Amino acid sequence: MSELTDFLEVDDLDPAQFAALLDRAAEWKVAPREIPHVLAGRGVALVFEKPSARTRVSTEMAVATLGGHPIYIRGEEIGLGVRESVEDVARTLAGFCAVVAARVFDHTTLETMAAVVDVPVVNLLSDRAHPCQALADYLTLREQFGDLEGRRVAYVGDGNNVAASLAFGAALSGVELTVASPAGYELDDDVVDRARNLGAAVDLVSDPFEAVKGADAVYTDVWTSMGQEEETEQRRAAFDGYQVDAVLMDAAGPDACFMHCLPAHRGEEVAGEVIDGPRSVVWQQAANRMHSVRALLAALDAGPAR
Repeated sequence: MSELTDFLEVDDLDPAQFAALLDRAAEWKVAPREIPHVLAGRGVALVFEKPSARTRVSTEMAVATLGGHPIYIRGEEIGLGVRESVEDVARTLAGFCAVVAARVFDHTTLETMAAVVDVPVVNLLSDRAHPCQALADYLTLREQFGDLEGRRVAYVGDGNNVAASLAFGAALSGVELTVASPAGYELDDDVVDRARNLGAAVDLVSDPFEAVKGADAVYTDVWTSMGQEEETEQRRAAFDGYQVDAVLMDAAGPDACFMHCLPAHRGEEVAGEVIDGPRSVVWQQAANRMHSVRALLAALDAGPAR
């Protein structure tokens, strides 16, 4: 596949690149001895303004299995935009590392980094996008159902960064996506327009039961994300009726699987009997974070060893 530069959102890829990443991730998942040490002798900076279990461990392991050295950096250690400007931090890290990957509050932080350095910048999460999660999601769907073309995914909940990246992945894979959200929490019009312009079949509805009808997968996320804690009670009220429980899963059909990017709040966005039940593929999704980000890092145009 052709080499990639920055990866700030799923639509930085084209359909061929997207499919090739999933192919490579699947191949190395079953044949780990075939993984090349393309990052041997090089570091990958992992900047975490927001903490995470899956993102940190999956990315560190992906770098390590590619022969590289992951360098975990907490947000308070560098003070982006406070202790030092984003530009200065990015330039400094690029002087040491072959890739800068960051999990940030504000998507513009990533755009600023990418504008001033000549090494790839990878979005590990921002307020606008969660593209590495989407790669793992579509790898999981492909493992479950084979070809992605024409499959239906129902996303029930907040039209957030996870939903946005799913929409762009739908455009690249031929998956049909329906997002069910309460008023005021819909997927942004800009995201919907961009995804549809790329060829995605994306529908927005308010009724979760309408969304899941005929779905191959039912996906949800927490109602209150990190940084939104002051909205917790307001969001619980708004999302009343949007829990993915056994009744909603039954409405999707007997073969539908359940997906969640984690962490999960049992009793809120999902019932325990669903996430811990036989139709749940959330642990497969979590494991696929490593396999998919490894394929991504190997495809990046990280340049020669420093």
